[in-house]
Amino acid sequence: MTAPTPSPGTHDLAAGGAHSLVQSVDWVAVAPPVIVALAALAVLVADLFLTERRKSLLGPLSAAALALSLLALLPLTGGRRATFCTTAGPRACSYVVDTFTLSIQLLVLGAALVTALLSMTAVAQERLPAGEFWFLLLSSACGAALLPAARDLATLVVALEVASLPAFALVGLRRGSRLSSEAALKFFLSSVTATAVMLLGVSFVYAATGSMHLETVAERLPHTDSRLGTLAAAGVALTLIGFAFKTAAAPFHFWVPDTYVGAPVPVAAYLSVVGKAAGFSGLILVAVRGFPPYAHAWGPALAVLAALTMTVGNLGALRQRTDRAHGAVRLLAWSSVGQAGYLLVPLAAAGHQDHQGHRDAAVGATVAYALMYAVVNLGAFAVVAALRHRGDDSAQDGRLDQYRGLARSHPFAAAALAFFLLCLAGLPPGIIGLFAKVTVFSAAVDAGLGWLAVVMAVNVVIALVYYLTWLALLFRPAVQPTAGRARWLPLPLTVTIALTGVLALALSGAPQLVLGFAATTLF
Repeated sequence: MTAPTPSPGTHDLAAGGAHSLVQSVDWVAVAPPVIVALAALAVLVADLFLTERRKSLLGPLSAAALALSLLALLPLTGGRRATFCTTAGPRACSYVVDTFTLSIQLLVLGAALVTALLSMTAVAQERLPAGEFWFLLLSSACGAALLPAARDLATLVVALEVASLPAFALVGLRRGSRLSSEAALKFFLSSVTATAVMLLGVSFVYAATGSMHLETVAERLPHTDSRLGTLAAAGVALTLIGFAFKTAAAPFHFWVPDTYVGAPVPVAAYLSVVGKAAGFSGLILVAVRGFPPYAHAWGPALAVLAALTMTVGNLGALRQRTDRAHGAVRLLAWSSVGQAGYLLVPLAAAGHQDHQGHRDAAVGATVAYALMYAVVNLGAFAVVAALRHRGDDSAQDGRLDQYRGLARSHPFAAAALAFFLLCLAGLPPGIIGLFAKVTVFSAAVDAGLGWLAVVMAVNVVIALVYYLTWLALLFRPAVQPTAGRARWLPLPLTVTIALTGVLALALSGAPQLVLGFAATTLF
């Protein structure tokens, strides 16, 4: 029996090629989530000693830690790294850094940094407990950054729960708010249900294959004892259903609108991007890397789920009235459900590919679309947050009608929101949104899913109605004459809108910066 090739995360201590059970840690590989975790602990301790006035320093400290974690990704771009590996073989590693890991960590940590900028104003004006807020945000971001690097089922579940559990508290952090409490409860109950289903599925898969590592599971599933075949199939199905809950795919989306409305706007923005990225990362890893022998089953299932999700999300957004309270956040919530359907399309296409390399490449279309969606959706939420804090008492209930005349009162914010909506709709000059949709559409066609491509095209047309309706309101006369007076926006919100706007413009001018993932094997 030949000894396996040592990975960067293990070392050979014994003579003759025998491997030690003692594992080394590649600290460079694990640096991004570790930096965020240490910052969360530092914030928690600092909160005990700082006065109320000085607790405002916790926001910049958290943002600096997230920026440092982004810089820690740079040394990892040289190639694949692995750590926390067993002696079972070179691929039996629990933590792997590859192109997929770096792409999702860039998305997650970048989105968390934008959320931190968004939150500085909200924490002060809504009187949220600063120490708890920043600790919970950093803790959740740590779990979300760990998840794409996880390569065994146990680490996947733990990372997903580390990302999810602090998010429950973030949603319900507005003390005394009935909406916030109800939102946190709905989010908690749905997530706990998903976790229970997922853990049951993971236990079945482990019982059938005897391994938690995704690569080993993929190798052993086709050779499972016939007496355990039903158990293995049930485990695969339950695990995928658990992750479908986390991605807010229909019919597991029911918690999204009320949760987004009840949460502070920055938290809703965080859930719409980072929460979704965490769910999709887990779904990609278990489906494409762990369960390829069952692609003939999960591929068609994800195709139906994608069609249902985008249709339910877009029809839900289409039903939103302009005079309804919290209409802007509700519309973005339903829009995020529809966008989740688009993100599922390449994964469904991956299930219809016969070659593992083609499946891995199909994942690139999802990653490219997710990067585009993260930038423009965070930008849209930044404008919503800016409107709530521009000084108009009437703006606090967030009706879409209150965006009338925004082009006159705040031309900068109105122009940015108009561009973000055009990107989400896939219309010029939002070139990145258009090209990202074409990439997803092409993935469905190339996989022979013509019917799904048609469903997607119909949904894109439906989405145009509510995106353009909102856009048109920006340039209509204001409902109240006093609403036309220009007011300064808080500096953190102005920086956030400018940052996301510049990124969206850059991606529209050079879409190959993200669309190149669609032609790349990420694993």
